[in-house]
Amino acid sequence: MTLTDLRDGFRDDDQRRRVQAVVHSRLADDRVPQECRYLMRFWWQLSMPYREVSLEELYRNVGAEKMEALIELISAIRSSHDETDAWVVAAQERFPVVQDRGFGSDNAG
Repeated sequence: MTLTDLRDGFRDDDQRRRVQAVVHSRLADDRVPQECRYLMRFWWQLSMPYREVSLEELYRNVGAEKMEALIELISAIRSSHDETDAWVVAAQERFPVVQDRGFGSDNAG
């Protein structure tokens, strides 16, 4: 299954950016570098007509819970704009915003 058709499945650029924001801020955690690298390639794939990442690469490099969310997203994009909007809401409830462990911590000594 190719992912190069995903960019054509959004209602508009705003919807695509909302989905990308969720992938970036709630799924891609740079403390897990390999997984993050592939999630960011998927992030790019959402707006690119060429192959940035394959489904097989995602399965090999992304954890089960996040992979399940990606499969749900791919299905939603290919189904309807309303399902894509619903995915955004569900993903925001399911995954917290990724916090850098050092950011915002009190390092004053």
